[in-house]
Amino acid sequence: MKNHLFLFFLIVNLSLAAQTKFKLVEKETDTWRSIYSLVDENNKTLRVLESTKYYMPLSGFEFGYFAVIAKMGSKNHGWPAVDANENIIFYVYNTSIGEPGPDYLIENKMRIIDENKKIGFANEKGEIIIKPQFEIVTSFHNGYAIIAEKCKKIPWGNHEHNDGCNHYSIKCERHGYINVKGEIIKLGDFTFEQIMEEIKWKPDEQ
Repeated sequence: MKNHLFLFFLIVNLSLAAQTKFKLVEKETDTWRSIYSLVDENNKTLRVLESTKYYMPLSGFEFGYFAVIAKMGSKNHGWPAVDANENIIFYVYNTSIGEPGPDYLIENKMRIIDENKKIGFANEKGEIIIKPQFEIVTSFHNGYAIIAEKCKKIPWGNHEHNDGCNHYSIKCERHGYINVKGEIIKLGDFTFEQIMEEIKWKPDEQ
């Protein structure tokens, strides 16, 4: 009975955290480290983040349901997104090679990535709406996103050997597209350009 009650309260607390809007507030110190707090819409401090654990906030300075912030020791497949209780709810896909560039909401969908480097989508409330399952997928445009399979990295000359610097292009054998439910509408031996033209896909201009 006690275990059931504990599980019930745990689920309730996680649900409330997912529904709580908050933002990151930065406080500078005399050292190079800043202290970050999670503050709700009533200006109540929900959590004070331990400065030794976090080193770079990437989003969350406006009120929302999650914040993206780099954390020491976190897995190296994406950027942690935390809720109001500091729980990591998913990892955000990095859009840039060799520099911080977490994905952001486009048509209320943001790419996330799992430990197997499969990509899916979450919405503005921090809910996973399309589970990670794609090898490569673009952002959405007019309700569609381009997907690709059998991809490989093509290094730019010898750049991959210079001081750990990695510059490369990605070439894929198969392309297609999905709808907002994550359903594959088409996938086959098509080029990216063919699919892009078919669905009139355009990259976000932000």
